Amino acid sequence: MTTLKRLLNSVFFMIERIPFLPKWIIFGLDIFIVSISFTISYLICLNLINVSYCLETYLIDLLLCIIATGSFFFIFKTYVGIIRYSGFRDALRVFISLLCANILLFLINIWIKANNVHFIMPNNVFFINFILTFTSVFFCKMIVRLLFDYAKTNDSGRNKSVKVLVYEATQFNIDLVRFINHSDTLKYKVIGFISTEANIANKRIANMPIYHIENIFQDMKILLQFQGIVINPREIERQEKQLLLEQCIKYKKDLLSSPPMEDWSGDSHKFRNLKKVKIEDLLQRIPIEIDIKSIAKNLNCKTLMITGAAGSIGSEIVRQVSKFNIGFLLICDIAESPLHEIDLELKDKYPHIESKSVIANVRDYDLMRQIFETYKPDLVYHAAAYKHVPLMEEHPCEAILTNVLGTKVIADLAVEYNTEVFIMISTDKAVNPSNVMGASKRIAEIYVQSLFKKLKGEKTGQTTRFITTRFGNVLGSNGSVIPRFEKQINEGGPITVTHPDIFRYFMTISEACRLVLEAGNFGKGGEVFVFDMGEPVKIIDMAEKMIRLAGLTPGLDIEVVYTGLRPGEKLCEELLYDDETVKPTHNPKIKIGSVKEYDYEEVKDAILDLFEVAKTYQSYEVVKQMKKIIPEFISQNSEYLELD
Repeated sequence: MTTLKRLLNSVFFMIERIPFLPKWIIFGLDIFIVSISFTISYLICLNLINVSYCLETYLIDLLLCIIATGSFFFIFKTYVGIIRYSGFRDALRVFISLLCANILLFLINIWIKANNVHFIMPNNVFFINFILTFTSVFFCKMIVRLLFDYAKTNDSGRNKSVKVLVYEATQFNIDLVRFINHSDTLKYKVIGFISTEANIANKRIANMPIYHIENIFQDMKILLQFQGIVINPREIERQEKQLLLEQCIKYKKDLLSSPPMEDWSGDSHKFRNLKKVKIEDLLQRIPIEIDIKSIAKNLNCKTLMITGAAGSIGSEIVRQVSKFNIGFLLICDIAESPLHEIDLELKDKYPHIESKSVIANVRDYDLMRQIFETYKPDLVYHAAAYKHVPLMEEHPCEAILTNVLGTKVIADLAVEYNTEVFIMISTDKAVNPSNVMGASKRIAEIYVQSLFKKLKGEKTGQTTRFITTRFGNVLGSNGSVIPRFEKQINEGGPITVTHPDIFRYFMTISEACRLVLEAGNFGKGGEVFVFDMGEPVKIIDMAEKMIRLAGLTPGLDIEVVYTGLRPGEKLCEELLYDDETVKPTHNPKIKIGSVKEYDYEEVKDAILDLFEVAKTYQSYEVVKQMKKIIPEFISQNSEYLELD
C-alpha cells in the first residue's frame, strides 16, 4: 500500500510538472476532436436514413467542417487558455464557436441542396455534430483539468506559506483562484472568498467557503486563518478599497492586488506575483479619464522634445507619449546616469519609437539652439527644473539660472523654430511663494504667459501655444516624502516629519502626466491649467499609515520625530492666488486659472537684469530682485526674511 502511494505521488508529481502546451498544439488537438466527432455524426446520420457511404463526399464535407469550425475557433480564441485552468468562460467560447460553425454549415448545406451541386448530408447531422463535438471538446478539457487538480491536491511537496482570501466570488476571481492555487511559483494559497452579499455567505464555491465581509474581522477563528486579502482593482469601488485597506492595516493583514487577466490567463510566464496595495491607494482619488483618441491624433507622427526627461515627471511623460504613434522622440537632461537608464528603458519597451537622448543643459543657449535647428520639435514638454526647496534656498542663483533662464531659452527657441506647443510643468509652490524655488517657477510662468500674449497681439499667423500646468506634490517623485519615509521605515526609524500640522496636496506621477498630456492637447495658449489635487493630506497621517502598511506600530516599532519647518517651507500649499478664479474645462480634473497678465517688455527687462545679478552669485541681491518682480514672494523660515 505504501509502495502504491509512493508510485501515485510520483505520477502526480510528474503530471503537475508537464509544461504548458503551445497554442498551436491546443488548436490542433481541438481540430482533431472536431474531425473524429464529425465522422461519428456523419456515419450515424447515414445509417439512420440508410444511405450508402461515399469517401469523396465525406472528405469534402469533413474539409468544410474543419474550415468552418477552425475559423470560429480562431475568431473566439478558444485555444489561448491553459487547459489545466479551463473554466466556464472557456466552455462558453467553445460553445459559441461550435454553434456558429454548425449554423454556417447548415446554411451551406441548404444552398448546395438548392443548387444540386452534390448530396452532402441530412440537416439533422449538424445538430448531432454540435452536441457530440461540444461534449467531446469540453469533456477532454475537463478531464485534463481534473487530473491536474487531483495531482496538485496530492502533491505533498508544495509549500504555500501565505493563506489569503479573495474579495468577491466573481468569475474572474474564481479563475484567478484556480491559477494561484495551481501555480508552482506563487507563495499564496487561497482558502476562501469574501462577499458583501449576506445571502451567499456561509455557502461554498469551487469547494471553498464564502465569508461575509462583516464577519472576517470580527470572528477570531476566521481572522487567524488568513494573512492577506486579494482584490481585483478593476472590480472594486475606490471607497470599498479604502475601507478594506484601513481594516487590513488595523489587523496587520496584507491587501494584495491581482494583475489584469491578460497577464496570466494566456501565458503564465507573464504572471510574476500579487502586488501589495501601496500608499498611493490611500489618496481616495477617482481614476482620471482623458481623451486618449484626441491626444493620439494630435501626437501622430509628431516630433516631441522632453526636457528634464530623466526626472520623475519627465521620464513618466516619456513613457506615456511612447504609447502613441509619434514620429520622433528627443529626450534631454543634464543628468547622465538617469538619462542613460530611461534611454535603455525606452529601447527595451518601445523599440519601434525612433528616439535620441541628448545630454544638454537648458541654460546653454548655443547647444539648445543647435538641437532645435537639428530636430525642429513640434511639441516641447518642459520639465527641466531645480525643485528641492531647502537646496534652492541655499542656491538662489542656480534656481534662477535653471528655472527661469532655462525656461526662457527653450521658450524663445520654440518661437523661433515654430514649435506648435510648449507645455511648462509648474508647481503649486509658485502660488504666493514662500521660498526661492516657488518664486523662480512663478517668474518662469510670468515669462511664458507674457511671451504668448505678445505673439498673439502681433498676429503673425504662426503662434506657439504656451501652456502652463500647475499641480502639487507627486507621490514617488524625486524629493517626495514617500521614498524618504519608506527608507526610514526600512532602516528601523525614526520617521522625520517637519510639523504635526503640515498638509500637502498629492497625486501620483501617472495621474499628473496624464493631465499634462490632456492640457497640452486642448489648451489654446496662454492658460495656466490647475489640476484637481483632491483633498490635502496631513503628512503625519500618511506617515503613520505607511508604518502600519509595513506591519509595524507607530510610536512602538517606529518613532515619529518632528524636526521643524525647513527653510522656505509653509504648512499648506495653494493652487491659486486669493484673487485668482478658475474656469471649468471639459475635463472636471482640469481647470483654467484666470491669472494676472503682464507686459512682455517689462517682464523681459526685469528678468534680464535678474540674470545679470544671478551670474554674480550674490544670493541676497538675487532674492531682493526676485521680490521686486513678484511682491507676493514672502519668505518663511528663511534667512531672507529680513528682505521682506
